[in-house]
Order: sequence, then structure tokens, then C-alpha cells
Amino acid sequence: MALQRSCSFMLPHRYLASKSPMTVIRTKIGMKVLKALGPDTEVLDTALTGFRARRQSGAAITFALVYRRRSDGKQRRATIGRWGPLTADQARQEAQRLAGIVALGGDPAGDRRDERDAPTMHELFVAYLAAAKAGRILGRRGTPKKAVTQYQDANAIRAHLGPLLGDRKVRDVTRSDVEATMHAIAAGKTARSFKGKARGVSRIAGGKGAATRTVGLLGSIFSFAVSRGLRDDNPVSRIRKFAGVQRDRRLSNEEFAALATGLKRAFENETWPPAINALRFLALTGWRSGEALGLRWSQVDLVTRTARLDDTKTGKSMRPLSHAASDLLRSLPRTGDNDLVFPASRGGGVMGGFKKFARQMIADAGLTGVSPHVLRHTFASVAADLQYSEPTIGALVGHRGRSVTSRYTHHADAVLLQAADQVASRIVELMGASSASAKVVELRPASG
Repeated sequence: MALQRSCSFMLPHRYLASKSPMTVIRTKIGMKVLKALGPDTEVLDTALTGFRARRQSGAAITFALVYRRRSDGKQRRATIGRWGPLTADQARQEAQRLAGIVALGGDPAGDRRDERDAPTMHELFVAYLAAAKAGRILGRRGTPKKAVTQYQDANAIRAHLGPLLGDRKVRDVTRSDVEATMHAIAAGKTARSFKGKARGVSRIAGGKGAATRTVGLLGSIFSFAVSRGLRDDNPVSRIRKFAGVQRDRRLSNEEFAALATGLKRAFENETWPPAINALRFLALTGWRSGEALGLRWSQVDLVTRTARLDDTKTGKSMRPLSHAASDLLRSLPRTGDNDLVFPASRGGGVMGGFKKFARQMIADAGLTGVSPHVLRHTFASVAADLQYSEPTIGALVGHRGRSVTSRYTHHADAVLLQAADQVASRIVELMGASSASAKVVELRPASG
């Protein structure tokens, strides 16, 4: 069988007809042969076993090496590239290199397929978030990650890890890549804002704190990859993270008065009242904002002045309520069937816009560098000023290992109620309001 008559010269006489429509020719592959190659024709190089060039129905001609895999004898085809970008000699040299890999037991085509099919970090992120949603990713207390934590993880992946690592293969990420990612986040290169929940914008900041938290999340993601057999190691292990930033910001006496003025102005500006009351409650209790926003009337006992929180960052927690905090709660209306103490302006869920409300109220008060966490730290600092011990302060605000749990199943004792009263009374005094209602529980004399 001859090639098309349009060829400018006749090819050597040795050739074979394959079972497919493809015509197979045996000769040394060179420029003249390639120029004359017609459609549906493949040339087997006589100078290097397995090296061949193929033209299908189009004009493109591709080089490849066909070999038998040593492990099982199966025939494989490793594509080398196209004629044009590659000359015949360059393609033959690459074929020789691949043949050397085969001689050593390698499988170039299989390696390429594995590389092509290997999961990317983006695919790993999707799988990790799905596993977390299904409750298969456990937190530090051995319990599934909470919905709010999953939301924060998704935002960190979307803002930081996705842009920096999403296109990389899971198996190719190195410790150097992790360190580069950490420093990029610390430098603010990935800080951004995007539409988040139904009524708001999620702001993802950079900085050292965000970098440390995100690398911690990345370590959890790679642990998940190791457990799924996608890697043999965790490249985040032994990465030196930034030292924790000491959060020592607290309100001064003047700032307490300014905060009180700002809350009053918020009422005058018709800010959502539950948001104002929530911020005041945080100042009086030192709670985490998520704990206050998730507080339900069914968890509050104003007779014993306690709140039973079933699911906090540190587990179950029983918190004492000062007279000031209790009086605030008594003054709040209950809205229909909504059990939330501080309900959202729309819908029955937790107040999603509280951060925005808080930022506006704090700005209206003329304060800078103040957040709900600063109120928490300030409460603890005032308690320390009053010379309460660290365990007592921890029980008031729910520090890890300091929550009132097993020993106080139904009520808090007089010691903690007294401490809560004195701290809240001092804060009410600093805010310029009367603390007469914040009565202090007198300690009973020890029985003896």
C-alpha cells in the first residue's frame, strides 16, 4: 500500500497494514518523511524501537513512544509532542530519555496520567468542607465542627487558600509553599471582601493573626488528605507560625463614658434595639459575642441568676448573671415564638448583622480599636483590678477549663454571683449610669 500520490517522493518499501484504517510505515523518521506524510498514517522509526510519528485526519503530526510496561507487559503510548514546535531529532532524543525510564521499570504514560488525574488543592478543599458538613471533621474537643466554624473555614479557603494554592496538586505542595502562603496572608496580599450571608458582606482580613489561623486550618486539611491516602505526610508539620498577638486593649474610664453615650445615640438613631442591648450585655458580662447572640430565654434563670449554655467554644458552661445583666434581661421584650434573647431584625435566626451594628455604634461613640472582644478583655481586666483570682475570672467569662460545669449543675454559688455583681457594678459606674440596681450578694458567714 502506497502513500498518497501527492507525496513528492516515494517512501521505502517496508510497511505494515494495521487492523485499523491507519496506514503504518516503517522507516527512519526525518523531515522529508514528515512533510510527505498523508492523513491516517503512522511512521515507525527504524532507528529507535517504539519511536513513531502519526498524522490523523488533520494536518498535525505528533510524536510518541510506544513501549511495553515491565510490570505487566501491557503496551503503553507516551505522547511526546507535535512536529513544528519539535524537530524529528528533538523528539527522538526525548523518546530515548523515556525509553531509559522504561528500561529502569518506569511507566512514563502512567506517570503522566497519574499527574493529570491527581487531585488539586481545590478538590481537596471541597472534599474537606463536605466532610466537615457531614460531621466527619472533629474539633479539639472531639466533636464535629460547628456551623459557624465551617462558615469561617469556607471563607478562609475562599479568600486565602484558594487563590494561593487552589491550582496546585495535593501531592506537590511543599513546606516551602506553606511558608510562602503564610507570609503572603500576613502581608495582606489576599485580604478581600465578598458577599457572604443573605444580608451582608464578609470581610476577610490579612495580617499575622489571620495567617496563623489559616495555616492551622491548612494543617487540618492536610491531615484529612493523609487520612484519605492522598499524601504520606503533612507539610504544615513543624512550620513556625507567628507568635500570638497579645490582645491587651481595654477601655479606659473615658472610653466607658463614650461607649455609654454611643449606645444612647444608637437608640436615638433607631438602631435595631436588640443589637444595642446585645452590645450592652457584652459589656456587663464579658461573654463571647456568639454566646450572647445565641442565648435563648429557655437557657436563662433570672431567679437563680444563671445562664446555662449547652454549646460554647469550651463546651457546656453555667454562667452567673449579675444584677445589672439580669435587670437588662428583664427589661427586654419577648417577640412571639422567637426564643432568642437578642433576635435578628428579620427571620428567626441568629442576628447576622450584629458585627455591622456594633462597628457603627462604636464608631458613633468616637472609639477606635474597639470590638466585642475588647469588651470581653475589659471585663476580665476590671475583674483583675478588683483583685479576683484567675479561676474566678475564668468562671465568669467561660475561659477554657474554667467554666462552671459539673460542680454547679443548677445554680452558681454566692462567690461567683458576688464577683459578677462587683465587676458589673464597676462597669455600670464607669459608664456613668446608676449602679444602685446592681446589688452585691453578701457572703454568708462560714458555718462552723
